Amino acid sequence: MAVKIGIVGMNGIGNNHANCYREDELADLVAVCDVVKERADAAAEKHGVKAYYSLKDMVENEPDIEVIDITTGGIDNGSWHFEPAMEAIGYGKHVLVEKPLCHDIREGRELVAFAEKQKVYLGCNLNHYFTPPAEKAKAYMESGDIGELVYCMAKMGFNGGDLNYGLAGSPKIKGHPYFHMKAFLTHPLSVMRHFCGDITHIQTFSDRPGFRRSAGDVMVSINSIHMKFANGGVGYLLSQRGDAVYGLGGWWSLEVAGSKGTFCIENCVEKISYWKAEKGIPAISVQPEAIVTDYGTNDFNRTFNNRLHAFLEDVSNRVSFDQLRANGRDALAVLEYTFAVIESYESGGEVVRPHPLPPLHGDPMFMK
Repeated sequence: MAVKIGIVGMNGIGNNHANCYREDELADLVAVCDVVKERADAAAEKHGVKAYYSLKDMVENEPDIEVIDITTGGIDNGSWHFEPAMEAIGYGKHVLVEKPLCHDIREGRELVAFAEKQKVYLGCNLNHYFTPPAEKAKAYMESGDIGELVYCMAKMGFNGGDLNYGLAGSPKIKGHPYFHMKAFLTHPLSVMRHFCGDITHIQTFSDRPGFRRSAGDVMVSINSIHMKFANGGVGYLLSQRGDAVYGLGGWWSLEVAGSKGTFCIENCVEKISYWKAEKGIPAISVQPEAIVTDYGTNDFNRTFNNRLHAFLEDVSNRVSFDQLRANGRDALAVLEYTFAVIESYESGGEVVRPHPLPPLHGDPMFMK
C-alpha cells in the first residue's frame, strides 16, 4: 500500500520532492503546505492535491498522512527545519527533512532525541550515496575487495571563478560566514561516513579568495578538512563554492583506498573505477589496470528519486529504527562534524573532537 505524504515548504526543493513522489509507486502525495498562500496554492494545483497554510491544519484535516516531508529552507538553508519537524513528530508522524538536519547543533540533538522518544522514523535527504556507483562501491567493501581502510579523499563543491562570481543578495546567504559549511558539507561528510565510518578528529584550514573579500563577502567558501576515522583510517575533504574550476574527477569525486584495493567514484552518478592491490606491483611508475564501470549518465537529479524511494521502502517495511537508511542519527553525525569544522576554523586550525553521538539502544522487536 502506498504511503500517504504531506510536504511542508513548497519552494523549489519542495516541488522537486513532489515530482519524485508522483513518479513513485510507493508514494501517495495527498497535501502540500506553505505559510506563503500563493506558493501552496500553485503547488496544489500543479500536483493535484489539497493546499494548506499551516502544518496543524494539514494534519488535522488529513489524519491518514503517515509521512511529513520538511522541505523548508531559511538561513544557511536550514533554520526553518527544526520547528515544523518537531511539530510533525509531536503528532506522531514519520518525518523526512531536507539537509542540513538543522541550522543549530543543539536543535539537531533535540530533534533526534524527540524522534526516538516518540518512536517515529526520522530521515534526512542525504541523497549523494543513493546511486548505482555507490552501491557498487559498497559491494566492493562488503566483499573484502577494499580491505582495511587506509585513506579516503573527497572533493565536492561547485565550479566557478572570479569571472562567474556575484555577491549573493539573499538574506539566507548574505552576511552568514558559514553558509557553505552548513548548507553543503552535509553531503561530502555523509558520503565519507557512509563508506568509512565515524570520524573522531577534525582539523580545517578554511578561507575565502580575494575577490570575495573585495566584494565584502564574508562567506568562508574554501574548506580544506583533515580527519581521522574511528577505524584508524585518515581522510581529506576539499570543498569550495564556485571559487575555482575543478580539474580531474570533476565537481564530485571520492577515492577510498584500503589494504586490498581502491575505488574512485567520479561525478556522483557517472562512473566508478576499481584498482586491485596485487603482489609484485611496482611501488612507483606503473599503476594497476582499473576496472571501470561507466553508467553513462550525468543526471544527478535521479538521486532525489532514489533517496525518497528508499525512505518509503523503509517506512513500508517497518525496519528497525537504527536500520533506517540516512536516518536522523546519521544526519546529526555530519552536523556534529560540520560544527567541529567551524570550531577548528575559529580556533585557527586546531584539531577538534566532534561531540559524541547519542548511544544506540536497539529495538527489542528486532534484537532477538
